[in-house]
Amino acid sequence: MANITAAEVNKLRKATGAGMMDCKKALVEAEGDFDKAIEVLRKKGQKVAAKRADRDSSEGAVIAKINEAKTTGAIISLNCETDFVAKNESFIALANDLAELAVSAATKEDLLALDYNGMTVADKLVEQTGVIGEKIEIGAFEKLEAQFVGGYIHAGNKIATIVSLSANVEGAEEAAKDVAMQAAAMNPVALNESEVNQETIDKEIEIAKEQLRQEGKPEAMLDNIAKGKLNRFFKDNTLVNQSFIKDSKVSVAQYVKSVSADLTVTGFKRVALG
Repeated sequence: MANITAAEVNKLRKATGAGMMDCKKALVEAEGDFDKAIEVLRKKGQKVAAKRADRDSSEGAVIAKINEAKTTGAIISLNCETDFVAKNESFIALANDLAELAVSAATKEDLLALDYNGMTVADKLVEQTGVIGEKIEIGAFEKLEAQFVGGYIHAGNKIATIVSLSANVEGAEEAAKDVAMQAAAMNPVALNESEVNQETIDKEIEIAKEQLRQEGKPEAMLDNIAKGKLNRFFKDNTLVNQSFIKDSKVSVAQYVKSVSADLTVTGFKRVALG
């Protein structure tokens, strides 16, 4: 049997994040070969991943990252099975690392294929499944590119948003953060009226008509009154038309224009766990 030192065990632990005993067992099985020990741990991860493939991974951390130029933003959720793991410092650190990588990826599939310390992201997730003993996977992946992009992560890493603006002007960073906080808190269904899908519009009109019928309104009046209720729905549920949470006297669109007359919100992405 190879003589495994504490220093070798610690080196493997730092490289993989696995527990001390798991690292020692892997080194013993690999007869002291460091690279083979890593493979032993990865194979263990594959076995655990296969066993837990049908588990629900509804907990985790949602992280938003913006590139240095403030022109690209990404959100990912790194999902796990329990809140206990989701709050672990090493798990949150991994989520932040992967979100940084996501900024340069076009899709979730691209992200999974990227290199992470000598292995693909996909292999790292399998490895961590073995280390932690829970199903670990990338859930959501969202991306925005624009003249200016800002973001916000709500306390606890359960909700994150990114917002794009039409120009990089003085005050854009604060404005983007404010609007991102708005999107996190108010959960709008779309950016503006034109981006609300027809299915949602039809559903809201039908709900409004049914309410009016129950109130005894004549059938001939329903269409016009329902349109008024639909406009109210747009005001309450589309980002740029919502009342700004920091000053309810103005809409989000009006707030952004107060920063710069031609500035507009061009997009947003919101990811929440659960």
